[in-house]
Amino acid sequence: MQLSPTMQKYILHWGEMGTRWGVNRTVSQIHALLFLANRPLHAEEISETLSVARSNVSTSLKELQGWGLVKIQHLPQDRRDHFVAHQEVWDIFRTVLEERKRRELDPTLSVLRECSLEAENDPELEAATREKMDRVLVFLEMLMQAYADFKHLPPQTLQRFLKMGGKVAKLFGSDDAPAL
Repeated sequence: MQLSPTMQKYILHWGEMGTRWGVNRTVSQIHALLFLANRPLHAEEISETLSVARSNVSTSLKELQGWGLVKIQHLPQDRRDHFVAHQEVWDIFRTVLEERKRRELDPTLSVLRECSLEAENDPELEAATREKMDRVLVFLEMLMQAYADFKHLPPQTLQRFLKMGGKVAKLFGSDDAPAL
């Protein structure tokens, strides 16, 4: 597949973003390529286009499938697996958010809850330290409840909600709210 200079820039930046978020650069670049592609691509084509080892492409595609961001598509008269990325930006965002929550926040919440219970019987734990731990737990639980409240809203509703951000902040008296 021939990449335009703009596509190359986009894919390279997507890889950089991925590394900042703790995702392998190649995984992120393959996701960007499949997102931008207007047809399904097979692994060899991905490997050639990005100049990445075929084994690295296979591993990366498995990870992307595990995240639910890429799926296999079979084409008539071609026995190879072809791959496509989800194209709806809101679906991609929700998928990434849900996976990050499942892999990072859910285990953290479990440990924080255990620590909260154990803190009740820990005579060496200072009250101020316990209060700090509890504040983090309450914050994350509130954040996860907000996520649960909003995650099933249709994209159009979420877009309207996000566009209202400054207006809502001003309504609730934020000094940092932009003028209407």
